[in-house]
Amino acid sequence: MAAEGPSSISPPRQRRHMCDNCERPIAVCLCHVIPIPPLTTTNTQLMIIHHPHESNHKLNTARLLTKSLRHVTTHLSRKLLPSHVANQSPSLTTTIYLFPSSPGSPALSLLELKESIDLQGKNRNLLLIVFDATWKHAKEMVKASEGVLEGLGAIRVCLDVNEDLQGGSIYDDELVLRKEPYKGCVSTLEAVARCLKVVEDEGEEIERVLIGVLKEMVRLQAGFLKPVRPRPKLSKKGKQNELQ
Repeated sequence: MAAEGPSSISPPRQRRHMCDNCERPIAVCLCHVIPIPPLTTTNTQLMIIHHPHESNHKLNTARLLTKSLRHVTTHLSRKLLPSHVANQSPSLTTTIYLFPSSPGSPALSLLELKESIDLQGKNRNLLLIVFDATWKHAKEMVKASEGVLEGLGAIRVCLDVNEDLQGGSIYDDELVLRKEPYKGCVSTLEAVARCLKVVEDEGEEIERVLIGVLKEMVRLQAGFLKPVRPRPKLSKKGKQNELQ
């Protein structure tokens, strides 16, 4: 009988050690930048509708929001349900949700939002709803949630262009971790940070801390991931022939 050669079976991969606090691998732990205690929003309750496909993504930023802010609730769902808002405090006077405008669904800019809400009065409690998913899934989630949003009288809000961040996102100047459909798209954490800057009394400080957490995540991941470069869109073969 011939002698057996070296085994071709690879040894089992060792499970990465995880941080019990931030729930990230030790090598990319963010505990040193996550605020302790969490930041308190005095005017805003944040609700995250978390798509099931997004919940286990290693670069998802929603869980960083839950670690960094008080007054956050998260629902694992493909749409906003009446039960999600049934127990909300009656003191919440305005509901807003973040999503880009479209021809059929215009949205207020952050500046217009600030002008339309009496932020100087005592009754300025806001419910901020964000849909955490890929853009494709987020569109589906918003469409499926329209009935509940209309019942709440929710105001659709889109982000302004921030001239301090070229291209509208920190990702344009640093590492592109995830592909976005077009320039200016931002992560859930970054979108929330910008909105809180407008509606919170200490908004600038809240934005600074949250963006700091996001930038540190990008910096740490840079050592483990190759930059994702957007691929140019190719015209269909038929259209190319027509142009020739």
